[in-house]
Order: sequence, then structure tokens, then C-alpha cells
Amino acid sequence: MPGNLPPESAGFIGRERELGELRGFLDLRRLVTMTGVGGVGKSRLALRAAATGRPRRDGVWWVELSPLRDPGLLNTTVAHAVGLADHTARPLDEELCAWMADKELLLVLDTCEHLIPACRHLVGELLQSAPGLTVLVTSREPLGSPRELVFEVRPLPYGEPDSDALALFRARAVAALPAAAEAFRDPERALLAAEVCRRLDGIPLALELAGARMRTWTLEQMVRRLDARFEVLTDARALLPRHQTLRTAIGWSHELCEPVERLLWARLSVFTADFDVAAARAVCAGGPLPAARVERVLAGLVAKSVVRRIEERGSGTRYRMLDTIREYGRDWLSELGELRAVADRHAHWYAALCHAAERGWMGPGQVDWYRRMSAEHAQVRTALEHLLRTDPAAAQEMAGALWFFWAACGRVHEGRGFLERALTAGPRSGPAYTRALWALGLTALARGDMDAAVELGRRCALEASRLGDPEPELRAAYLRAVAVMMPGDPVGALGLAGPRARAARGGRPDGTGWLLCRLATGYALCDERRFEEAAEEARGLREACAALGERWLRAYADYLLAVAALGVGDHGEAARHARAMLSGKRLLGDRFGIALGLDLLAAAVAGLGDGELAARLLGTGHAWWRTVGRPQMGSPSLTALRDEGERRARAAIGDAAYESAFRGGAAAATA
Repeated sequence: MPGNLPPESAGFIGRERELGELRGFLDLRRLVTMTGVGGVGKSRLALRAAATGRPRRDGVWWVELSPLRDPGLLNTTVAHAVGLADHTARPLDEELCAWMADKELLLVLDTCEHLIPACRHLVGELLQSAPGLTVLVTSREPLGSPRELVFEVRPLPYGEPDSDALALFRARAVAALPAAAEAFRDPERALLAAEVCRRLDGIPLALELAGARMRTWTLEQMVRRLDARFEVLTDARALLPRHQTLRTAIGWSHELCEPVERLLWARLSVFTADFDVAAARAVCAGGPLPAARVERVLAGLVAKSVVRRIEERGSGTRYRMLDTIREYGRDWLSELGELRAVADRHAHWYAALCHAAERGWMGPGQVDWYRRMSAEHAQVRTALEHLLRTDPAAAQEMAGALWFFWAACGRVHEGRGFLERALTAGPRSGPAYTRALWALGLTALARGDMDAAVELGRRCALEASRLGDPEPELRAAYLRAVAVMMPGDPVGALGLAGPRARAARGGRPDGTGWLLCRLATGYALCDERRFEEAAEEARGLREACAALGERWLRAYADYLLAVAALGVGDHGEAARHARAMLSGKRLLGDRFGIALGLDLLAAAVAGLGDGELAARLLGTGHAWWRTVGRPQMGSPSLTALRDEGERRARAAIGDAAYESAFRGGAAAATA
């Protein structure tokens, strides 16, 4: 079953009745909102219900919203989570509605309380457009939608000797200290454990924090100190009882930390999602916490259940705080007077990471950088938002450096928003401005907005001419060439990016701008049916990319070689290059490239006489194009290539067999 459910972070204890009720509601109602105080276990219960509920034809999709602060990024966050790349000129909420219209799926929006109006609007639009859609929301308050069923998640019951609260407390205590199991077997001490559960109101997060304390305390010590702590910190003026209990329990854990642990806890609160130890050292070191001690102090916070360690395939060891614990740390950071300074360090660390990624993008580490920047996406957003408020020039440099992330990794609408804001707020000339302007033009190309791309290309070329550097001029030439070629002017594209134009500007033959111009030239020559010349350009491009260790452009060179081979009737060679192209694009998750490659491979195998495989590939390609936006991006040449593959496939196997194979390919793409 398709989907993207995260792994459960720990064993699921209790909640059997609530779980059964929730699964039943999800079968009967289309919008269910789980409410409850922070730390009560809404997300964990939602995850278990989503994972164990009835299968949905088009899967279960999880959208984590806690790191998101800008409501304007809600649509792109949801789109990316469900696998919809935003290569489209129309509003993304419309694209989401169209994509979900015929789907049967469960969409989980986790942690929505800070985005209530935006979530209410989007959910309403989606439910109206997609009759097979069910939405599960977790939030500290309801959305307020007329279709909404509110399901309150209460604390775990704690009154009985075999209560769920006691079972959770015991499990976390034994995980922290296996010898603690003996204490829970003693009837008198088990009563003390039950008292801890009662004093903590059965709130799961509070129980987990208390369980971690069993490394250093006995149950007797815990009850005494817990009672004393509550007497000191209870403040009924400000908080409802359960909010008060949780915050007091967190404060108790905070008090029990060493001073440097409290300091690290406060400074870590600037991380809005998961992070690695290198970032923690760079952002949180200083004063009594030298960089060399950060990792050891971080391990102490993990041991106390303040921070969670995450082992993710491809990302290594990462860490994160639960929202409620992060909020407490942020308040403490503000009290320390360090909020701005630590946020500045966070922003400049991730800005430096983005510049390093740009330098490494055209080299052998490209795939690793793609994965790294995907893992750091939430932190990059947070850093950009901070710099837009505090250092617009740095924000402009950072947003422009991320051109590959916006245009090549399927985050086009988000990139457009950040780039427009950075161009407005930052300097109006210079290298960073020119690069950001070019990056904005790339997002226009990716959305199929050629009028905007032409204008941005003109402005970019003007700015680049003032810099005395051939690289930005070549990049501007690529932008302008593609903008005129896509609507059907290959001759104009050759005049802008062809061999003579490149030679006139100079520059490094292995520079990004030069290589992109070779790509545009190859496309234009194919459109002109000058296939031998196109193949020569493509071979030169492929060799240069191979020498650099680069994969993204190299895959497009294989695409050009396949198109050129098709043009001269060598369908076997075309199929070979099309498969190589698809291999490269899958490595980088390039949905636009995958859709292009499937159309191309279909045309090649249809030419070889395998109509059934061609039809299946076209069906799969159709499904991928739906995740991209406009099929074939409205390009006459791309549409003609796809249509030729269909014509040959139908001629080979007949219309009925074609339709059947096409549907099978489309279904396989979403399985």
C-alpha cells in the first residue's frame, strides 16, 4: 500500500478502546480531529490508527506540520508529503484538489493548532473535491469545520493496579534501568508507582519523563520530590489542570538537569525539526558549554527523554524534541536573553550549509547533497524566515544558492515564494541579486510560465552583463533559451545558447552555465531534427558531467541521446539511453525527469514492436505526469514524442489491449 507513515518511535501501550473507536470513526466520517493537551499522545494514537486501519486504495499519507510556521507554505508541504511535485503555474491548492479528486486515501495532518485557519480552508477544499478522501487531524483545538468529528484524547487511566498509565511508566522505567523491574514487582512499591501516575494525571509524556528518572532515583525519592515540586510550581492562575500538570512535570525534569544540560535544552529549542550533532555543536556551543562537550551533554538529554534519538536510513543519527518540551526550552532561552543570538547562529549555520551544497551540487556528492538537503528542509525554511526578518542580504544569497533545491528537487512553488521575498527585501544589484533572479526564472520554467521566464531571463541577462563574469551570463542565456524553445522556437534558442553564443561569452566548459547551455542546445537541435549534431552536443555534455561525477544533468544528456537515436530510427540505442536516464532521475527523485523518461522509453520500445510494454510505460508515465502538473508541460515537441509512442503501441496490439495495458501501468505506478 502506498504511503509515507513514519516509524513508531516506541512501543504502543494501552489505548485499545480509543484505538477501536478511532478506526471506526475513520470508516464512517471524512474528517476526524483528535484534540487534547500537549503530551497526551495524539500523534502516537493517530499513527497507530492510520497504520492498522482498513487499507485505502491510494494509501495513507502523513504530513508533519509542527516545524511549519508560515501558513503560506501549508499547500506545498502537503503536496510534497503526498508525492505531488509542484511544477504547475496554477495555484497549488487547485492542483492538490485535482490530484486527489479520484483518489481513495487517508490524509493525516499532524499538529495543526498553530495553523488552524489555513488547515480549515485547505481541508474544506480537499473534501469538497475528493469524495474518496478521509482526513485525520491532530491538534490542541478543533478546526471548527462543519464536517468535523472531534475526538478528544484523554490521559491514560491510572486508578487501577493494572492501569495503562502504570504500564507505560513501568515500561519507560525498565527501559532506562532494567533493574527497576524489581521495584514494580513489590506490592508496596507498586503503590508508590501508582501514586506517581496519579500525581502526573496519566499524561504519557510526563510519565515518560518520570520513567527516565529511574536511572538515578528510587520510587520513594521520586514521590517525595515530585510532591514537593508540585507544591512549589503549581500555578492555577495561568493554566488548566492538565496543562499545569504537564508543564510542571517538564519543569521538574528541567530542574533535575545539570546546568549545562539546561543550557543546551534551551539552545536546542531553535531547531524546529530533527537535527544532527554537527548542527547542535555549531549552534549551541558557547560560554560554559564548549563545542567539545555538546555531544556528551546531548547524550545526557537523550538519557533523560528530553531529546529523542532517531536513526534514519540514509540520514544517520539525528535528534529531535517534542513540541511541548521545545516550547519550554524556548521560554527558558528567552529568559536567558539568548533567543536572537542563538537564532542567528542557527540561520547562518544553515545558510553556510546551503552554500556548501551549491558548491557540491555539480560534483560526485550530488546524490548525497540531495538527500542531505531533503533531510534539512524544515531547518532551511526556519533559517530563511529568520534571515528575511533580520538580514535580507544573507537571505537573498541563501535563497539563490538553493536554485538546485527549488528547481531540480521539486519544490518550485516554495522556492518561488522565498525568492520573490528575498529579491524584494534584499539588495537590487550584484552577484547575489543576479543569482536569485536567475533561480526565480528557473522556477518559472519549471511551472511552465514561459512569459514570466522570458521576462526574468531578460532582466537576468541585463544584470549579468554588468558583472563582468561569463558564468552568470551563460546561466541567463540558458534561461532565455529554454523560455523561447518550450513554446516552439528552437532557432531562437540556438541563437542564445548555441556553440557560437557560448564561445562569444567565454567561461569554463565544465561550469554550470556552459553545461546548461549545452543541454538547451541539444534540445533545440532535436526540435530542428538535426539529430547528429544533437547527439554530438549530448555526448560532450555527458562526458563533461561524468568527469565531474555529476548525475542530474548527465541523465538529461542520456535523454537527448535517446531522442537523437529515435530520430534516426535506432530504437534499441534509444531504449538503452532512456533506461540510463531513468536510473539517474530516480536516484535524485526528479519527478519531471522520470515522467519525461517514461514517455521516451515508451516511444523506443514501441518502435521495437513491444506495444504492450509501451502502453504500460505510457500508463506509468501518465501517473507520474499527474504528480508533476501539466502533462508534457504543454511543449509541442514533448507531446509529439509521447503521441508517437501511443500511435505505434496501438498499431501493434490494438486499442482494447492498449487500454488494458495502459491502465495496468497507471495502477502499478501508484501501488
